[in-house]
Amino acid sequence: MNSWFTVKVKYTKQLEDGTFKRVSEPYLLAAMTFTDAEARIYEELGALIRGEFLVTGITRTDIHDIFHYEDSEVWFKCKINFESGDGGEEGQKAKKVSQNFLVSAHSVKEAYDRLHESLGGMMIDFQIPNIAVSPIVDIFPFGDEGEDRVAVDFEKQVKQEVAEHVLGTKTVFSASGSDLDDEDSVIDDSFGEEE
Repeated sequence: MNSWFTVKVKYTKQLEDGTFKRVSEPYLLAAMTFTDAEARIYEELGALIRGEFLVTGITRTDIHDIFHYEDSEVWFKCKINFESGDGGEEGQKAKKVSQNFLVSAHSVKEAYDRLHESLGGMMIDFQIPNIAVSPIVDIFPFGDEGEDRVAVDFEKQVKQEVAEHVLGTKTVFSASGSDLDDEDSVIDDSFGEEE
């Protein structure tokens, strides 16, 4: 499963008046791990930023969904609150849930309207207690080929690590969500038994 990471990058930026200024800007990207996030930011920004740049921080970011509209590049972080379920058994309270969204818009009002439009299909009532301009400069989600590439790379990495550390027949405990979830999964090292 992919997560969102905010990666802060420091570099020298040429301003519109031709002067240069050292800036630190946050970018949001989809990645599987912190290491993957660092590798992806170098890959994504390598062609965009002229000269050297330095990754100064990576943090996992709780974003439920992103709604991008082509007419705006300003991102607004919107928080919604709602109650999940009806309380279930007698005496139990409904659970309060908060989720964060990013919406591109020109103003807070437009972000509010676009969030309502995007979440219009929800079957529950929700409140929007907070909308604020986000400092995010750009967002790099996975494309279809990116998700496949990362899944294949991750699978290859796991298989390689297992092959390097396993002699004989061993039980493999895989990451959740993979096709090796059961404890009975076995890797057979045929070379170990012949020698």
